[in-house]
Amino acid sequence: MSAPVLTFFNNKGGVGKTSLLFHLAWMYVQMGKRVVAIDLDPQANLTSAFLAEELLEELWDPPASANTAATTIYRAIQPLTKVGDIQAPIVQRVHPRLHLVPGDLALAGFEDQLSAAWTAAMDSNQNNLYRHFRLLTAFWQVAQMAASNLQADLILADVGPNLGAINRSALIATDHVAIPLAADLFSLQGLRNLGPTLTVWRADWRRRLDNWTVPDFDLPGGDMRPLGYILMQHMERLSRPVKAYEKWVDRIPSTYCENVLGLKDCGPVLRDDGNCLARLKHFRSLAPMAQEARKPIFELSSADGAIGSHAMAVRDAWTAFNTLALAVEAKIGQRQT
Repeated sequence: MSAPVLTFFNNKGGVGKTSLLFHLAWMYVQMGKRVVAIDLDPQANLTSAFLAEELLEELWDPPASANTAATTIYRAIQPLTKVGDIQAPIVQRVHPRLHLVPGDLALAGFEDQLSAAWTAAMDSNQNNLYRHFRLLTAFWQVAQMAASNLQADLILADVGPNLGAINRSALIATDHVAIPLAADLFSLQGLRNLGPTLTVWRADWRRRLDNWTVPDFDLPGGDMRPLGYILMQHMERLSRPVKAYEKWVDRIPSTYCENVLGLKDCGPVLRDDGNCLARLKHFRSLAPMAQEARKPIFELSSADGAIGSHAMAVRDAWTAFNTLALAVEAKIGQRQT
């Protein structure tokens, strides 16, 4: 049985998506879950959040003798660019219950092949489909290999802020989608683009699944079920007060209802309609402190400099992310029953 995949996705960048995944992964570890994080963003920000720079250099610039080792997501799928097949990934152990399939800047070069395979997957010759589907589902195959070997309860996937071919393949590998948002016009417009795109990708993937009548290996369902949205960094911005952004907060529920859920005539929707998984405030100076310590905000200690009001903010962060983790877990459980 495959492990559920949750992807944090917003085609508008700068909303704190990678930080959110990083913290949620650590919170699930605290809750006793076994988690595989997979970095499918060619910028590899999640990987740099988890791993020290010295290790990154080994992964991205290995000695010649290690060039074929599947130490990153790209190296695991690289044989598909020639005549080989997917390699089982060599994951990084961040914690006994948390492992990472590292990202790779070289992944950006995979975009064109995924675009070509998407078109070719509708070929009428069934004998030609194996490689096209192998390419398109490579991310899902690698993630499930890692999850199976580690007996993971959940796969958390990070992707870049765009609607390109890499993200399309990442999303067809996804069971659940959570959407981080900022309270601004850009995130609202992003929702209007994102919802219809997910609908189209979901339908197009179904057509491809139907086209390969007798597949030679397991394929993801491409469900991309929306779990809800997370409102990030509710704070002053550009010296303007929080209330200046209330109009955007008020418009998000109906925009999500219409464009992501695809419901008509949503009209005014209350903020507490159940689609908002959490409202996470900006933890200000704790963020760089946590980055330097390479740990989540809610695990900062006095040794890291979290004293006085900072110590109280650390406790607040634990409560916020624990509440979010429980909300996500409950929604995933509801969708799978």
